[in-house]
Amino acid sequence: MNFKRKLRAYNLQELLVVLVIIGILILIAMPNFLGFINKAKSVEAQQNLKTIYSLERSHFFMYGTYTPDFNKIDFEAPKTSAEGGTSNFTYEIIEATPSTFKARATGISDGDGDGQKSTWEIDHEGVLKEVTKD
Repeated sequence: MNFKRKLRAYNLQELLVVLVIIGILILIAMPNFLGFINKAKSVEAQQNLKTIYSLERSHFFMYGTYTPDFNKIDFEAPKTSAEGGTSNFTYEIIEATPSTFKARATGISDGDGDGQKSTWEIDHEGVLKEVTKD
């Protein structure tokens, strides 16, 4: 039997060149990808703030005033990853008077490493705005 057949294969240098090319492509694509991740995370904040707005409006129509208490509007803030949940934001009502309210969602992490965490706010008129961009 002849066991000296030559098999076609890639050598180590060819594999390293391919890995370097893949690494360069990843480095080029990563900044764009991080932007998409941050946009997707901000949708969470926007949706939860719209829910808080709807619940606050319902409370206002029933009682004639806004409330600073999530329990009174039956909103349970989702748990952050530090609390064993999946939320990327913490939520709070920062202002509640008989005629106005403002709620805020603050990011728990700095997605792009610039030292600023994403912050969104909604007011009694339903105006949603990004206060601090990440």
